[in-house]
This record gives sequence, structure tokens and C-alpha cells, in this order.
Amino acid sequence: MAVPMFIFMGNVLQKTRLAEQLLEAMGELFGRVRGGVAVSTILVGTLLAASTGVVGASVVAMGVISLPVMLKYNYDKKLATGVICASGTLGQIIPPSIILILLGDVMGVPVGDLFKAALLPGAMLVGAFIIYVLVYAYFKPEAAPALPESAVTGHGVLPCWRAFKAIAPPLTLMIAVLGSIFFGVATPTESSAIGGVGAIILAILYGQFSWKVIWEASADTVKVTAMVFAIFVGATAFSMVFSYTGGEEIIEELMMNLPGEKWGFIIISMLVILILGFFIDFVEISFIVVPLLYPIAELLGIDLTWFAILIAMNLQASFLTPPFGFSLFYLKGVAPPEIKTTDIYKGVIPFILLQMLVLGSILVFPGFYGFTF
Repeated sequence: MAVPMFIFMGNVLQKTRLAEQLLEAMGELFGRVRGGVAVSTILVGTLLAASTGVVGASVVAMGVISLPVMLKYNYDKKLATGVICASGTLGQIIPPSIILILLGDVMGVPVGDLFKAALLPGAMLVGAFIIYVLVYAYFKPEAAPALPESAVTGHGVLPCWRAFKAIAPPLTLMIAVLGSIFFGVATPTESSAIGGVGAIILAILYGQFSWKVIWEASADTVKVTAMVFAIFVGATAFSMVFSYTGGEEIIEELMMNLPGEKWGFIIISMLVILILGFFIDFVEISFIVVPLLYPIAELLGIDLTWFAILIAMNLQASFLTPPFGFSLFYLKGVAPPEIKTTDIYKGVIPFILLQMLVLGSILVFPGFYGFTF
């Protein structure tokens, strides 16, 4: 039941001009810094991920709003498009991520535990993106220039105050939703209802509330939820037939006999999920592929929470990977004509490498992230 309400929360927030207001405020705050608009885009992507968790909407919103600004001030096309695609996919790992909810349900892991476990990897990913942009801007200032003084309004504490006013409402909603789970005040289902009500309150505060907004958000929620549960029904039928015909035993025997034992299983599993993520959505992978893998992980003594986070990080990378990454197509659909597909492909490569670096750190140093292996 948490899935429909979190989807509803994201759909309502999409219609409140939240992304536009956040980008304007962050642009004023960081605009004087080299690469400041790109850093602002990453931070806004983080807030949108924590508020809505809708990848496609985040990429499209930032592509429409921030890409023209970066191009206007002569940002490198590859950097601009890479930043937007990468920050737009943060909703895959930063709570309340829909994929974490689905993985928790499929794998029998408490969703609250997955949300807690995803915070540090998500923060590491955001930090890696920002550091890359700042280093890039330092060595290539012409490719990520600071905004001219004429483009930045306000001085002193005024930009900070505007940024605070823009950040405070979605941040409050995020704290209410996640805090209620982390401190045991509410279950994920109850916190999703808090998020839905909170999204309506934000729409009222932003002056965007109307019955049309509620109707459109509800209709979109029904469509997405129906799709998710239709796939769930089909995947359940497939799993039952697959199990009845002995398919599970074959997969289990194959994966258990891989060289390297745990490591062999994990590496092969991650490669399979990464490749499948190029072609099919995370919902299908969660309902069809994951049920075949997690029982083997459990037999091998692998921490299922850790395994779920690895899967989520992997699927996030697949959203970015050319030539079939979904985020690439989302951005190309709203990008100006001068942005070529090759610009987007080249732009995301550094961010894919950063994702692989963070994913590798979770694999090699699980204890740092609070996992056992």
C-alpha cells in the first residue's frame, strides 16, 4: 500500500513548480562559484529524489529549466547533460525510492531498514558528483563558468534566505516522511500517507492547489500503480510456473557452483542486472529477476539489505548507461536541437564511472556502510 501513496506524493509535487523554485534559489546561492549551476542542479536533483522519487519527471524538469541556463552561460554541453541525467536518477537510491519499497516487499526485508541503509550510499553519490563538477570547473573554468554579477540577484544573506525558503518545505516533508519511519513513529505505509497529505499542503503553500491537480495526480497514480501490480501478477504467475518446472533448482545449482563462491555470485548477479536494466524497467527486474537471486544470496549468507542496496545502485547506473539508458531518452526529448545524442552519451560517462566507484566501495567495504558480509 505504500507504493500508490508515494507515487501520488511525487505526482502532486511535480505540479507545484518545486523544481523551478529550487533551481532559482540554488542558482542564486551557488551562481558565483565556478560550476555553481551544475552543483545547484545536483542538489536540486537530491531534493527532488527525496521528495518525489520520480526519475523521469526529475530529468525532464531539470532539462527544461536548468539546461537552457547552463547553455546560455557557455557550459560544456557534455557536462551540462551529464549532470542533469545523473542527478535526475538519484531517486532510484535516495529514500523514499519506489524501487527500495518493491525490493523490500519481494525480498522480505523491512522497507525502513532499506531506507536507512540507502542514506549513506546516496550521500556518497551526491558528494562524488559535486566534487567531480568542482574539480572539472577548476581545471576547465571556461567549460563551467561562474555566472556574471548581472545574472545573480541579491547579495549577503539574501540568497541564503531565499534558498532556505525554497528548501524548507520539501525538506520538512522529507524529514516528516523518513523520520516517522526511522524513529518508529509510523510504518512505511503510514508514512506514505503522511507524504501524500504533506504534498497537498505544499501545493496549497505554493499556490498550485486545485481539484484539477488532485484529479490529474490521482489519475497518473492509478495508471502507474495498475502497471506495477499488473506486472506483479504476471511475475508471480511466471515464478510459480518456473518453480514448478524445476527452473529454480537449475538456477540455484548454477549460481551456487560459480567460482569465487559469494563474490562470484555477486559479480555475476550485478552484471546480469546491469545488462537487463538497459532493456527493461526496474519493476520487471524487481518482480522477475530478484526472486530468482535473493534466495541464493540468503543461502550463501549474504546480508539481504546489502544485496538490495547493490541492486538499487546497479539499476540506477543502468538508467544512465548508453545506448539504452532511460534517462538519456528523457533528456533528449526536451533538449534544444543543438544538443546531440552523442553529447548526452559522452556526458554521462564520468558519472557512470563515479557510480561504479561508489558501488565498488559498497562491495569492498560493506562495514563502512553498516553492512555485514
